[in-house]
Formats: sequence, C-alpha cells, structure tokens
Amino acid sequence: MLTLQDCIELSDLSEDEILAIAEHEHIPEMVAVEMGCYLCHTPEGEKRIRRMIVDDIQHAREKGDTERISLLKAVLKHYIAEHHVTT
Repeated sequence: MLTLQDCIELSDLSEDEILAIAEHEHIPEMVAVEMGCYLCHTPEGEKRIRRMIVDDIQHAREKGDTERISLLKAVLKHYIAEHHVTT
C-alpha cells in the first residue's frame, strides 16, 4: 500500500506545494496530491497551481501571518524554478 508520502514523491510536487493546494482548495492532502499531479502536467494547470500559491500568500497577508507569507514565498520561488512557470 502506498503512503501519503509515497504519493507526494510520485507527484512531481513538493510537500509544501501540495499543502498549499490543499489549503487553497480546502481539500485533504491526498486529494491535493492527485489534483496537483494532474495539474502540473499541463501548461494551464501549472499556472493554476502558481495562482493558488499566490492566493495563499495574499490570504496570509490579510491575516497578518508574516511567518506563513515567508514560507509561501519560498514555496512559490521553488515551484516557479522547478516547473518553469511563466505569468
């Protein structure tokens, strides 16, 4: 049986990227793994994931959560570098 960690490792996304998708979509991590894996294999899907992370950053700003903002900015930077996403 595959664990959540096994699925994350097979998804082409980092754990933090999966968590950002789960947070944005209000879905369980395993569903976010499936969704993220699907999305990151299409140009429009990759842009959608980038937008989710940007939205999460904005939401953290609205809450004044500077620690979360810093983490999500690092997640976004890594995502863009790994997936070569353009705006």
